[in-house]
Amino acid sequence: MGVIGKVLGSPAASAAIGGAVTSVAEVFMPNATKRLEAEAAAHLAALDEHGAEFQYARPGLFDRFVNGLNRLPRPLLALGTLGLFVYAMVDPAGFGVRMRGLDQVPEPLWWLLGAIVGFYFGAREAYHFRNRPPPPPLAAPENAALAELMGKS
Repeated sequence: MGVIGKVLGSPAASAAIGGAVTSVAEVFMPNATKRLEAEAAAHLAALDEHGAEFQYARPGLFDRFVNGLNRLPRPLLALGTLGLFVYAMVDPAGFGVRMRGLDQVPEPLWWLLGAIVGFYFGAREAYHFRNRPPPPPLAAPENAALAELMGKS
């Protein structure tokens, strides 16, 4: 026992040799742990800076205006569709003329309109799907036999 201590000398000498080997090895192969720590520190610094940017954000007039515009499409589509029914009952001849005009719109333009409306509502749905709150935790079973079956005895 103690062969390494006899060959390399005291523990301080062994530590010095180990440190030298490590520093030489890091010249050829970077230390992965230090690299990951540096990347994590940079990521946290970027997140902190981003959070500080919006810490005291107060929506201005333009922001409130755009938020109001973003809330308009669904009510306008719903009320506009109801308005078409009212228009068809009030002025059937005028309604027919306008519908014949819509019949002249080329089919690719209808596909484009469908894609725009679909992407608008699809993006809203995806946003709300991604940002929904997590479900509440399940309640613990009150029945002892059920708890035993679930492995929580």
